[in-house]
Amino acid sequence: MSPPNDPTPAAPVAGHDLERLRHFYNQMLRIRRFEEAAARAYTQGKISGFLHLYIGQEAIAVATADLMRPGDRVVTTYRDHGFAVALGCDTGACMAELYGKKTGLVGGNGGSMHFFAKEQGLWGGYAIVGGHVPVATGHAFASKYLGDGAVTLCFLGEGAMHIGATHEGMHLAGLWRLPVVFVIENNQYAMGTPLRRQTAVDDLTVRAPAYRMTSDRWVVRDVFETRARLARAIEQAREESQPSLIELLTYRFRGHSMSDPGKYRSKDEVDQWKERDPLHRAQVQLRDEHGVSEEELDALDERIGEEMDAAVEFAESSPLPDPEHRFRGHYVEDDLAAGGEG
Repeated sequence: MSPPNDPTPAAPVAGHDLERLRHFYNQMLRIRRFEEAAARAYTQGKISGFLHLYIGQEAIAVATADLMRPGDRVVTTYRDHGFAVALGCDTGACMAELYGKKTGLVGGNGGSMHFFAKEQGLWGGYAIVGGHVPVATGHAFASKYLGDGAVTLCFLGEGAMHIGATHEGMHLAGLWRLPVVFVIENNQYAMGTPLRRQTAVDDLTVRAPAYRMTSDRWVVRDVFETRARLARAIEQAREESQPSLIELLTYRFRGHSMSDPGKYRSKDEVDQWKERDPLHRAQVQLRDEHGVSEEELDALDERIGEEMDAAVEFAESSPLPDPEHRFRGHYVEDDLAAGGEG
């Protein structure tokens, strides 16, 4: 499968503010190193169940987190670690959740596919494909009803566009003109099925007019471009209560999950997408356009590596949850009794 034709001109590769570029690069690199540490732990048998990595898609979560205001919400899929890290969740708590430990984001009950951090604006990773789209629509309905000015950002894979619940959620969002941005992270494969075998059209935003939504579509090559274009959709939702459907052409450099070797992809295809990798492009720009030395870049990587080593150590040394913990969080009363921590 060849990479899709770019629907937009090439993204800028120079001229970004150095400190902003440093920040975005740091955040993207933290996500990648977290995911790599999680993958190592999984292969060592320390993490069980499913593990879906965000490697290659980091710029999306980083750009989103930079745009969010207090009260805004992210509702996403089971590939949720990147959003948790970008939104400011402690990497130790994130890793402990993967380990199923008591100190995890949700006490070890959720695991990889069900990260949740209300204070940071992460209102769940959801494992049921497309099932979270009506949930996001509900959040946006609540914002409009309460007039709180918040925007809900709902992230889904391209495979979820063919699910009935997705249609229902988007239909109501357009009908009621809700402050929500639906973002398709089109990483080219639904598990191992390429896009051309999933849908009769390449451009999934052609559905937007049927939902009375505006739309945009681009290849994710540059975190600044991604931030700028997402900002327009978020502002439209916030100021005009106008929902939109965004398609981001991106790529995951690992298989669908840890059990998937990804052999259905050619080396040439992967190499082409690696040239577009926003993390790689940001590193090149720091070095070539801003004169950041290899020593400084290596030192940053080492500091982040130490953070991830500490996260793994924290997870491994944390206790398992008490047996009764698995019954917590089923009712709102449980959350209130725990002081809102459930």
